[in-house]
Parts: sequence; structure tokens; C-alpha cells
Amino acid sequence: MTNHPFNLNRRGLLLAAGVAASAAAFAQKADAAGAEATSVLHNQKYDPGLPGTHYTPVTVPNGKAIAFQVVDSVKVFHLTIQEFDQEFAKGLTAKVWGFNGVGAGAVLEAVEGDRVRIYVTNKLKAPTSVHWHGFILPSGMDGVGGLSQKNIPPGETWIYEWTIVQHGTLMFHAHHDEMAQMGLGLTGMFVVHPRKPKRRVDRDFAILLHEWKIRPGARRPDPNEMTDFNIFTLNGKVFPATEPLVARQGQKVRIRFGNLGMQNHHPMHIHGHSWTVTETDGGEIPAAGRWPETTVLVPVGSTRTVEFEAEHPGDWAMHCHMLHHLMNQMGHGVPNMIGADTDALAARTADLLPGSMIMGSTGMGDHGSHVEMGHMAVPENSIPMVGLMGPRDYIPMGGLVSILKVRAGITNYNDPGWYENPPGTEARAARSEELARDGIKI
Repeated sequence: MTNHPFNLNRRGLLLAAGVAASAAAFAQKADAAGAEATSVLHNQKYDPGLPGTHYTPVTVPNGKAIAFQVVDSVKVFHLTIQEFDQEFAKGLTAKVWGFNGVGAGAVLEAVEGDRVRIYVTNKLKAPTSVHWHGFILPSGMDGVGGLSQKNIPPGETWIYEWTIVQHGTLMFHAHHDEMAQMGLGLTGMFVVHPRKPKRRVDRDFAILLHEWKIRPGARRPDPNEMTDFNIFTLNGKVFPATEPLVARQGQKVRIRFGNLGMQNHHPMHIHGHSWTVTETDGGEIPAAGRWPETTVLVPVGSTRTVEFEAEHPGDWAMHCHMLHHLMNQMGHGVPNMIGADTDALAARTADLLPGSMIMGSTGMGDHGSHVEMGHMAVPENSIPMVGLMGPRDYIPMGGLVSILKVRAGITNYNDPGWYENPPGTEARAARSEELARDGIKI
């Protein structure tokens, strides 16, 4: 007898049962994967997530966490866009555009399932709009000027409102005349905590990266610059003005990096520890897809979240590993003097430029220390390319640098000062008897 193509014999029944079982298993795995990506049922209404109850607020070194109020179960924020003076470090202030008084360093926080209402007041002379970068939301709330909404005219206050259906480290920024408005500082981070967190940390930091071109002596960044940036900030500050990240030994630490600047990427590197990348702006990375590393690449338009245990006490540098991102503005436009005979050159130029100082024949690491000691002046409203006098010598770094300060037994997160290395654990000059003992000939 010939089986009809839609009839099932015993073998076909067994095969169909196997397929059904496989499909059910696949569906179960898909549901589990979906459960990892979200912790709420999107068709259910939730009470506003509150700090201290549903989440621990992030720490924003040098930046600003934007306050909210709850009105009829809706979390209400107010963002004000305006121009103001921002101090990048002592000696360097420029007029920027930003949210609530900070350029490239404002942070909003909510919890997955929250209904949020965000007022935006435009105090610029130009129209603007705000895009909620990475969010799943109605098209009309996406914030692209001219496409999904009219631009916000100067002097007006507009409302954005939606229910947050995801969690993660996301961002927001102006989406009108982006090169000028984002370049001048209209960028921020938006941290959304899971309603039912699977992992808790003790210290949770949010850090937004940004680049600026501020010519020595200038009072305003140049947003038309495409490649030659000379100020690189963490939440709007450059080293040595960046606040340290303080943790108690043994604590679990999370750092959320965001990049809405104009450099292709920032390879952020940690000393003394290794971390694991746990999230991107698209969501959590499954555990099987994570690996330990000491440097995480943060591309433009992206976030990367890392987690680690603060195991080792000390003062540990954390910085971008793009070498020219480790200096400030006075290092740009300087001739290459490496290897030059400066004595002969100084003798020839002394009459033409009395009181001048020729530097750079062995590198630029001494520039900041000469400025600090009063040996060399810099133009008004400018800062040395590198530097801070550290506990043991001058620290020749600037730009995208902070310091992770891990201490045993601390009871608060104020700056604990410089770390004292235990005896026998600090590099020092070799003694002659040690060189002889180990057969080292100089």
C-alpha cells in the first residue's frame, strides 16, 4: 500500500515524535535565553524601581547622576540642555554644551519595567533633539530630529515617555547636527538595572569617554575637528583631575564604559587585575561567550561592561592604551626633537629667543614637571601635556587615565591617599653586591 504524503505510519510517528521533542527542547532553550536577556514580562505593569531597594546606584566619577521623582508610578526626569563653562582640569576651562551642567558626563538610571517620562528643556540658540541610544521603544520617541519628531526649538520643553523593556548599559545624545552638538558635549549614559539581577556587585562605576579639540589658549572646543584631538576625557575630566575608583579588597567591581566620541575606539586597560566583559549595549553576553582580559576595546557608539574582583591592594593605573590618548593639549603640534643636539641649537637661538627652553630631545615626560616647578610657562587657559607629582616621582600621563585604589578594610570610598608598598615589594636601584652575586655586568 502506498502511504499518502500526509499519512503517518509507525516509523513516521516515531520520527514526528522526535522532531516534536527536539522542537520543545529548542523552545525551552530559547525561553531560557530570553529569560537571560530580560527579567520582566513586557505586558505587565511594574512599580518604579527605587535605589536601595531594587538596585544600587552607580558611581559616576567626576560626572553627574540626574535626579528623578515619581509621579503616579512614572519615573520623571528633567534634562536641561545649555552652554556653560566646564573645567577639564585646573588651568583649562572651555565653553561646552551639555546636560544639566556637565558635558559628556551625565547619567540617567532606571530599572527594567519602569515607565519613564523625560522632560527636555532646550536653552541653546539652536534647535536640538535627544536620541535614546540602544533602546527598544516606539519610533516616535526615538529622538531623531526631522525623522521621528520635529526638532526642539530654542526655549521650548518637550516630553519623551515610554516603558523600558530591557536592561543594560545604554546611552543618550543629541540627534540634530550631531557633529557639532555631540562634539560639544551633548552625550550621556543611561544605565538600566535588571528587575531581578542575577549578579550583584559592590562597586558599580559608569564612565563616558569623549574627545575634544581645544587649541592652547582657546575658550571653546572645535567640533569640526575630525582627527587631531588633544583632550580626552573620562566623564568630562582629564588626568590628573580624574577621580580615583576606590574599592575595598575582595569586593566585586563593575565598570561600565561608553563611547560617544569621534575616535574609532578606546582600548581601556587595567593594571594589577584582569576583568571579564559581561555586557555590550546590545545586552548580556552569555557566560560561555566571556573570557578574561586586561584590555577592553570600546568602539564608537558602543558600551562595554566589565566585572572583576578587587583582589590586590595598591594604586593601579587604568587608562586608554592608544598612546596619544595619554597626553593633554600641549603635546600636539610640537616638532619631533628626539635625538636633537639641544645644546648647539640653544646656543644658536639664545639671542633670538631669550629665556626660551628647548625640550623633547629625550621625549616629553619632563614637560609637566618643568611647568609645575615654574621653569616653563604655558599659554593662558592651557595645561601641560602630562602629569602629576606622585608619591615617588612625577607621573607622566594625561588624558584618559584614572587610578583604581584597592585597600583592605576601608569603611568609606573617599580617596584614601597614596598606597604605601609593604617593605620588599617596591622596585629600587640595584646594589653593586647584587649585580656581582647574579653575574650582571654593566
